[in-house]
Amino acid sequence: MTISRREFMRLVGLAGAAGMLPSSVFAQAKQPADLYEVPKFGNVTLLHITDTHAQLNPVYFREPNVNIGLGPAFGKAPHLVGEALLKHFDVAPGGIEAHAFTYLNYPEAAEKFGAVGGFAHLKTLVDRIRAERGDGNSLLMDGGDTWQGSGTAYWTRGMDMVGACNLLGVDVMTGHWEFTYLDEEVIKNIAAFKGDFVAQNVKVREEALFDYRFADFGGFDEDAGLAFNPYTIKEVGGVKVAVIGQAFPYTPIANPQRFIPDWTFGIQDARMQEIVDQVRDEESPDLVVVISHNGMDVDLKMASRVTGIDVIFGGHTHDGVPAPSVVENASGKTLVTNAGSNGKFLGVMDLDVKDGKLRDYRYRLLPVFSNLLSANPDMTKYIEDVRSPYLDKLTEELAIAEEVLYRRGNFNGTFDQVICDALRKVNDAQVSLSPGFRWGTTVLPGQKITMDNVMDQTCITYPETYRREMTGADIKAILEDVCDNLFNKDPYVQQGGDMVRVGGLDYVCDPTAGMGERIIDMQLDDGTKIEADKTYVVAGWATVGSQSPGEPIWDTVATYLRDIKTVKIEKLNTPKLKGVDGNPGLSDYSGEVLS
Repeated sequence: MTISRREFMRLVGLAGAAGMLPSSVFAQAKQPADLYEVPKFGNVTLLHITDTHAQLNPVYFREPNVNIGLGPAFGKAPHLVGEALLKHFDVAPGGIEAHAFTYLNYPEAAEKFGAVGGFAHLKTLVDRIRAERGDGNSLLMDGGDTWQGSGTAYWTRGMDMVGACNLLGVDVMTGHWEFTYLDEEVIKNIAAFKGDFVAQNVKVREEALFDYRFADFGGFDEDAGLAFNPYTIKEVGGVKVAVIGQAFPYTPIANPQRFIPDWTFGIQDARMQEIVDQVRDEESPDLVVVISHNGMDVDLKMASRVTGIDVIFGGHTHDGVPAPSVVENASGKTLVTNAGSNGKFLGVMDLDVKDGKLRDYRYRLLPVFSNLLSANPDMTKYIEDVRSPYLDKLTEELAIAEEVLYRRGNFNGTFDQVICDALRKVNDAQVSLSPGFRWGTTVLPGQKITMDNVMDQTCITYPETYRREMTGADIKAILEDVCDNLFNKDPYVQQGGDMVRVGGLDYVCDPTAGMGERIIDMQLDDGTKIEADKTYVVAGWATVGSQSPGEPIWDTVATYLRDIKTVKIEKLNTPKLKGVDGNPGLSDYSGEVLS
């Protein structure tokens, strides 16, 4: 794809402003626009990253073309994709920001604008904003899902990301996938983290309190039964800021409880209200913010029910939302944001706080383009050192991609299909099931698929595969359960993942139907109808309840890729959809949309 002169001049201007080109070249460009020019406003700057999923190096990440919203969520952020998103947020089509926020023309735009994220480039941007705001006038918050998502995170048990966040300067964080390590590893990592780890909704089980193994841990509060500090107080720009933590409420349901047997989670609205009231009464803060891993729909509902919160900085659902949602509640208004994933964005909120009240704000969600931001040398050296012991394994070339391989979206992505096809082929199964995880980076057409890419898509602490017989009724029950989690109109019933991915199986899905009625007309790839009382050989991975007996999923996928050598998806097992024609969260769908 060729670059127009206008776009070339814009990129030259951005590169010059980022310190990548001589000032004379920048002057000749006469380009006033700078993607990273965020004028100072107010007296407090809050910076936000979330769901980086251990991506230390720049990556490609395709935004979804399917993010369906129903009921009250219809037509509202974050359930907008493509042109509907650009129109809603008044983002000009065809440019660098349109590429950052949407899937539109993804392969061509990705080649044109380059990779995103990378902690070395993110640090350059964070340092630039902090320097412009002045010492002590900014706070960097991390919404969690930081310690998981790469081979090095798995092999170092998340400690590589603790070190990276310390170097980045993260001040406060909460968690979700952090809790998929063993509890003693979680405690060890938090102890090594130089910032504050906060989570008001993680309690110690009553039966574990008597002889609690981590009673000496600094965040433990025996009287309240809390495993971690619920909040922290920070002085920012002469303003007293309270930061309350909200960890992912469904951790023991969505992930193995066996790793963290002594801790309970939950949304805990009443507890959150109690903490907010306590903080306001006892600490007299000028500003109360929540660093949350609820998912955006849950945050929006919580903001309508819990009073006294000024801003919720949200994560979990990986929604890159250009502007905050303003939620009215009994005591006023709460701003709700979500800052994407994989290190692709940095949220920058400047606030004007006077006389103990939030008066006004400005917000920018800045895409982190690695070719427009120089790499911080200290972080670069750190990343090289972290990856060095594993480099030979990570750089193994397994196959070539002949099309975009991605995951993000309510239904199967092309890399999901690779995983499902690998499970079926290697395990000689009729059907395969793969979790609807929202993490996982993108591979462009013509790129070599490395073990690094495979680990980015599969690397969890419970990666074991299985091959077993299931009845047609069992398969339908699984699909119905996950579908209700995704499309239930009550956000508090949702858990934030996407639909379970399938291989060798077609079906019709009506997201607008009720529980038990959304999945119909299941059949195998060859057209054979799935019968409720008949058994089928099913392969899958990532069982939550108990450990499966098979090899890690990354070995299965690597074996498959080494064998086929090139990847061109012959069939994408996306369902036919009913009831969602015209939904602004659905665009360029690869399957059939029924009227």
